[in-house]
Amino acid sequence: MTKVEIAVVLEEIGTLLELKGENPFKIRAYANAARSIEAWGGSLSDLQDEEALAKIPGIGKAIAAKIRELATTGSLKYIEDLRAEFPTAILELFSISGLGAKKIKALYDKLHVSSVAELLTACESGRVAELPGFGETTQEKLCKAIADRMKHSGSFQFGEIASESESLRNDLSAHPDALQVCIAGSYRRRKEIVRDLDLIVATKKPAAITKSFAEHPTVESIIAHGPTKSSVRLRSGIQCDLRVVNTTEYPFALNYFTGSKEHNIEMRNRALERGWTLNEYRLAALPSDPKAKRKRSTKKIPRVRDEAELYRALDLEFIPPELRENCGEFRAAEKHSLPRLIEAENLRGTFHCHTIASDGHNTLEEMAQAAQALGLEYLGIAEHSRSSIQAHGVDEVKLRAQIAIIRKLNEKFAGFRLFAGVECDILRDGSLDFPDEVLSHLDFVVASVHSVFNLSEADMTRRIIRAISNPLVTILAHPTGRLLLKREPYVVDLPAVLEAASETGTWIELNAAPKRLDLDWRWWPRAKEKGVKCVINPDAHRAERLQDLWFGIGIARKGWLTKDDVVNCLPLGKIEQELKRKRA
Repeated sequence: MTKVEIAVVLEEIGTLLELKGENPFKIRAYANAARSIEAWGGSLSDLQDEEALAKIPGIGKAIAAKIRELATTGSLKYIEDLRAEFPTAILELFSISGLGAKKIKALYDKLHVSSVAELLTACESGRVAELPGFGETTQEKLCKAIADRMKHSGSFQFGEIASESESLRNDLSAHPDALQVCIAGSYRRRKEIVRDLDLIVATKKPAAITKSFAEHPTVESIIAHGPTKSSVRLRSGIQCDLRVVNTTEYPFALNYFTGSKEHNIEMRNRALERGWTLNEYRLAALPSDPKAKRKRSTKKIPRVRDEAELYRALDLEFIPPELRENCGEFRAAEKHSLPRLIEAENLRGTFHCHTIASDGHNTLEEMAQAAQALGLEYLGIAEHSRSSIQAHGVDEVKLRAQIAIIRKLNEKFAGFRLFAGVECDILRDGSLDFPDEVLSHLDFVVASVHSVFNLSEADMTRRIIRAISNPLVTILAHPTGRLLLKREPYVVDLPAVLEAASETGTWIELNAAPKRLDLDWRWWPRAKEKGVKCVINPDAHRAERLQDLWFGIGIARKGWLTKDDVVNCLPLGKIEQELKRKRA
């Protein structure tokens, strides 16, 4: 078992103990142990050593023994016994918004509800509302949460399946018989929600590729297996279709299966205008049709060896996959005015990261090291403010102490800097969680809505605009508050917010955490038109999550953004000037 898998088991133990109604201290011990294991820098072999385990903070002898058993054998009798006490499906209930262990225990004990289906039946019959601590309102919310879950069945956050997908792609690319390999579809277009995967491979030996594909470790089950097309279910649950073609067919197959459907229709229409037919395998002359008085085109069909040549054949410049949504890309490609989209290497730093001072898992030093390892020149630390009790928000004393530590650390760095900030809650009336006197000591301020999501559109809009009108606020974070496939955005007049951001010089965050990817890519062209600067932030709560910036880059590209539109593409010297501009 890996370190992460062991941490997941420890968290599950804590959850099952909570369902049993065990001692809260015992439950918390497992949660703390999971957190300690995740943040710990040792190897798997160390987890098999009792002496090494004893040095990990928050791990006592009993939990250490269980970790050692997991690391050594890959299983644990204790959790198997715990699982046996409950129906298998009961853990599904934790995926329903608004349900915690106490409520799930009450539903199980009083109504014998042990699955999402049984919960829906209990809600529809009105029995849930009758339970103490629930009521009609809670019952209605649970019904809506279940409906949302069903609506999104078969949908996956891009970030949920990216690692597995890239592992599969990389391994097939390394196959000696694979000539070209790419994941197409909505994945290649960097859609935030993906429903299936399309893997395109060019090869002279299809049988060897399909065999390797079907036997890959990420494959859970085989749906169909043929000589040129196979379908499997990956461990994440997503369906992946493999299409094997030759090198001549590859650019056409890649373009067709990348989509979108609307983009493909326009591509085919442009081919028809030139007397050609375009499909997933070739560009060919359109046959003559006497009835339609259509003559065979005499225009020579150009040679197409890659996608760029296919677009050139249709008198277009190459359209990046992220833009292929038929949202103006053809008009721009005709005029050769497509933007040069931002690249990952353009980022010079980032903001909105957390440490162990609030709800993060790493120290300031560890976050700084991770940022430098990625080649970044600066990193902004923004702990949760005091009103975010659930996120261990910092008070004024702790915030001032962290500022002092950051200033001290910066004396040791050469060519790198930590910026001291805070993620300050926007309160219901639009005021901020800290007074200006406290905020003025920081390098930057991130303003966020973390509570009271049910305001009217007018009230939420006024609330946010009041907050970003404060000259000390630098960034508006995750502007719609959405959690993909889990929580809908709160209602807010985004055009009005973008207008206010333009007037006040507030940066709008593109939150790169895969569960958010907020602000949505569909709004960035409008923000860009208004002159609003984007800042791509990972909202990282652990060092490795800094790599979520990759997801942010994909969404920025999909939103037509260039490096000039993204403020954290500026080098250290210039970003320091920009941070002062809003306050001036």
